[in-house]
Amino acid sequence: MTKTTAPTPDATTASGSVDAFEGWEDAGRVSPELRGAELIQAYVKLLPNAPGVYRMFNEGGDVLYVGKAHSLKKRVANYAQGRGHTNRIANMVRATANMEFITTRTETEALLLEANLIKRLRPRFNVLLRDDKSFPYILLSQENDAPGIYKHRGARSRKGAYFGPFASAQAVDRTINSLQRAFLLRTCTDSVYESRTRPCLLHQIKRCAAPCTGEVSTADYAAMVGEARDFLSGKSQKVKSTLSNSMQDASESLDFERAAIYRDRLSALSHVQSHQGINPQTVEEADVFAIHQEGGMSCIQVFFFRTGQNWGNRAYFPKADSSLSTGEILGAFLSQFYDDKPCPRQLLISVAVEEQTLLADAFSIRAGYKVVINVPKRGEKRDLMDHALANAKDAHNRRLAETSTQATLLQGFANLFELDKPPKRIEVYDNSHIMGTNAVGGMIVAGPEGFAKNQYRKFNIKSKDITPGDDFGMMREVIERRFSRLVKEHGVPVAPTAKADETDEDGSTDLAIPSWPDVLLIDGGQGQLSAVNGVLEQLGLTGSVTVIGVAKGVDRDAGRERFFRAGKNSFSLPPRDPVLYFIQRMRDEAHRFAIGTHRARRKKEMVRNPLDEIAGIGPSRKRALLHHFGSAKAVSRAGLDDLISVEGISEAMAQLIYDHFHEDANK
Repeated sequence: MTKTTAPTPDATTASGSVDAFEGWEDAGRVSPELRGAELIQAYVKLLPNAPGVYRMFNEGGDVLYVGKAHSLKKRVANYAQGRGHTNRIANMVRATANMEFITTRTETEALLLEANLIKRLRPRFNVLLRDDKSFPYILLSQENDAPGIYKHRGARSRKGAYFGPFASAQAVDRTINSLQRAFLLRTCTDSVYESRTRPCLLHQIKRCAAPCTGEVSTADYAAMVGEARDFLSGKSQKVKSTLSNSMQDASESLDFERAAIYRDRLSALSHVQSHQGINPQTVEEADVFAIHQEGGMSCIQVFFFRTGQNWGNRAYFPKADSSLSTGEILGAFLSQFYDDKPCPRQLLISVAVEEQTLLADAFSIRAGYKVVINVPKRGEKRDLMDHALANAKDAHNRRLAETSTQATLLQGFANLFELDKPPKRIEVYDNSHIMGTNAVGGMIVAGPEGFAKNQYRKFNIKSKDITPGDDFGMMREVIERRFSRLVKEHGVPVAPTAKADETDEDGSTDLAIPSWPDVLLIDGGQGQLSAVNGVLEQLGLTGSVTVIGVAKGVDRDAGRERFFRAGKNSFSLPPRDPVLYFIQRMRDEAHRFAIGTHRARRKKEMVRNPLDEIAGIGPSRKRALLHHFGSAKAVSRAGLDDLISVEGISEAMAQLIYDHFHEDANK
């Protein structure tokens, strides 16, 4: 094997991005017939004494494990000894059919790359961070002279100041709602802001200063934005003191109306802080991690403190081998957690983790400032940790009870429909429309942990060949699109070989949702069932998934549903059967999701402006046209000469607008 070289150190390399590293190599001189410890021993002879990352593969080419090492040669040699391994490691070594390696400049770079690869490849034998949804932030935009305040999630592509993370979207919504009352900042989009001719309702109810129509001067609005930025940056006492002094001055000047405005703004700020729970006095910026392990399951509770305020918490349940200690799990969790998130200057953890100093160095390199990781022993920080530990234990007990109940229901479901084992992924489909208009299909997913909302999907019905209101045609389109993409991304499923229980060979309890469904629940009877099975047959997927139709019973009463399967007689269940309640809950969730998607699409259609469909018509030209003609309908009826007379509309643009509304007449 040609030894891989270390990548040139740069900012990208320090970030841990897998794209920054090239040169993954396997040992070409190792015999392809070797397996397990013998294969690993052959690789050891060819490895350098340098830091790097290694990957272990099974015969099918699936990644089993990703690891990093200060010395690749010494670390990989441990696997070849064949003794002293846990069941998890022994199973992993036996399944290894190939390995790949890359050297890095430092062990810190290896740690960052390892975390990136684990999140991307999700190897079976690594500790995996599940429920890795992005966190919401508050954004103070800086794209024009009147910044707005918004909820933001995802890439930070917009220019402005970001504050967070918040634990949930609801926490952001509540905070923004109160900040509107406190600082009167706009929340409308830039296009709406630029096209306003009079203040909106938010100004009337004292939630916005209405900079769009000049109700507040640019300087005064900028001062409000500055106050909001100070408050979100932790200078809440300074802001409250300023508002209090202004209220006192207005009161002494007998300007009681202005004093009342300041009083309401102070009240709104107090409301924000009262909804943030405990606010520590000595912790300005920190994330608090507490882990509780029991019954083969681990729960990590994370609390976010920014600007001296508690911005919420979230519980995580990583997939991990039951033989791993809490320190090992927490250490692996931390490296993945901050792979795509900004890290605060201080991390408080409930137990010491392996390579704690190395983790802190890696986070410091990525963040560009010093990050400290501590296990608090006393004082207010210890009180915060005790609070987080109590929450971790409570969340763990709730999840254990929920999964136990869910496992019983899934086993009952499997017995009822004669399945080989309890399903790990049930997909439920429903359609929604009004007389065929704005038709959408909805798919919800249920598994061992209940509803997996990050797996939900919506389908806008696109086919022009479907007769409006044709439920069978809509269901065929949804299933065809869903499974065509599934085959393209994941291939045709092979026959299952997993055990009937939830315990993997590596000793871990895997409640993860697989890519392929075990069961499809279709809202409908024999007709919908035949439509779905027909599509699966065309795709060559007959028998790959169990399809069940759930038809509403006589008079569409809940509790009188009939169940249909191909080649079997339909049947009903007793009204009080727990499995029936379980199926009803899944069907109702699919119905709720489909209806909500349909209503959102219908609302969007209702407020859509025909001018938005014309290329080249931006906010300024749209505002000019609406000011001149009064409405989009009047624009559609205008002649070419009238359009040219509008300020900012050239002859070519007028022709484009005219042609858009008179397309049929020009044919």
